[in-house]
This record gives sequence, C-alpha cells and structure tokens, in this order.
Amino acid sequence: MKPVSISLLTICGIEELPNHQTRSVSHVLSVVDPERADLDAFNAYAPHERTILRFHDIIDDLPDQIAPTPAHVEEVLTFGDGLRNTVDTRQDGHLLVHCHMGVSRSTAAMLTLMAQAQPDIAEDELFAKLRAIRPIAWPNSRMIGFADDLLGRGGKLNAALARHYRYQLDHDDHFDEWMTSLGRAREVALGKSV
Repeated sequence: MKPVSISLLTICGIEELPNHQTRSVSHVLSVVDPERADLDAFNAYAPHERTILRFHDIIDDLPDQIAPTPAHVEEVLTFGDGLRNTVDTRQDGHLLVHCHMGVSRSTAAMLTLMAQAQPDIAEDELFAKLRAIRPIAWPNSRMIGFADDLLGRGGKLNAALARHYRYQLDHDDHFDEWMTSLGRAREVALGKSV
C-alpha cells in the first residue's frame, strides 16, 4: 500500500459533475448551500472519499444565511491533512472540488489546499496555478482571509488575492458586473485598488 499522490486537480460547478463521472476521481470536497439536498451525481462515480461542507457563498454576514467561518476553513485544512494521510492502492489520485458554480467557494478551497500542500510556493504562483485549473476562479475573499491566518501567510494570500482579482478584471470584462450583481462589489473594488 502506497500513499496517494494527488496528480490531478479539478474544480467545477454542480451542473458539470456528470462530466467527471468517468475521470477516476478519488477524492471530492463538496462545498454547498446548507439547504441543498445531497447530489445524485456522485452515485455514478467510482468509489471515492468525499467530504461535504455546508455554508453560503457570501462575504458579509446576512440574515438567514451561513457565512464562511474560520471553522469551515479549518475543515478544508483537515481535509487536506487527510489527503496526505490517506493510504490506498492507487498511485495517483484525482481531487475534485466543487461548489454551486465552481467559481468562488470551490476555488477558495482549492487555493487553500494548494497553499497548505506547497507552503514554499509564492502566493502569486499559487493563484496562477489556480487560474490554470479554473480560468473563471474568483475565490471567496472571506475564506482566503481565514486561510491566510490559519496557514500563517502573514497577509500574503490576501495581497495576492487582490492581484488575482485585478488580473481577472483586466482579462474578462464580465467579472465587474457579475460579481457586483452578486453582492461582491467590495472584492471588485479590492481588485481595482491594485
């Protein structure tokens, strides 16, 4: 028995999950709204390990919604610890992280896992790798802030996130209006400030 080596990283939204049923996914991190029923798509997947986190994709506290907390990001890091400690007969693993659209919570979770697994990689390089995996990545800033603290990055993840937002705004005109319409104007302003 050899430790799993995660060699493939995928980020997607719920509607894309059926596209990955035959891709030998070994580990899944699902980040979904608390009220969403479990997803049938995983019934067609080969046996895999799955962790489900439930909170809303918001950056400010709102009535009747559950905002990301440090405890949620700690659960992401616990999942990451589990990846390192998993023993399996597979030599290569395939990690799939998803949220509703594969844009915000899932990309923040994946960036957190990448920063945890590669503590010596510069923050801007981590975000470039994230964009290579998911070009529409717009990580939830609240989650990244907690990850920065929990990983002891001293504000460097937060600063790189602002530069990532700037990159996204410069390369795709629809992000400004899209994120503003979703209540994320503060993140748009952060990107425009650098």
